[in-house]
Amino acid sequence: MARRIRKPAAQAVKDRNWIRAGDTVQLMAGDEARTRDNPRRAKVLRVNPQKNQIILEGINKVYRHVRKSQEHPRGGRIEKEAPICMSKVALVCSSCGAPSRRKIKVEEDGKKARICSACAAVIPLP
Repeated sequence: MARRIRKPAAQAVKDRNWIRAGDTVQLMAGDEARTRDNPRRAKVLRVNPQKNQIILEGINKVYRHVRKSQEHPRGGRIEKEAPICMSKVALVCSSCGAPSRRKIKVEEDGKKARICSACAAVIPLP
């Protein structure tokens, strides 16, 4: 039986990433998403487009247990944020404040700009 060669996921996702570090996003799915009336929003700390993951401030916290050392004389637990999938968040427009899908517009000088699909305003890069 012949082996099937799969295209790596990194190539498929790399070109579609329009979320940058410093953006405000809203959680749309997951344990910490809350409800539609009371959504959970957070700032993006880091983006990993190869794995299609982002790290959000204060979201998806995990504990890392550390031994006693000079750096940590008592040992204990360190709390840090773990990555989540980019498909579970939506970019929040700065002008209308709504989570929306973004559109890409090519300007006259050849640069690309992110456009809010709800209010048609430009979402600036952080």
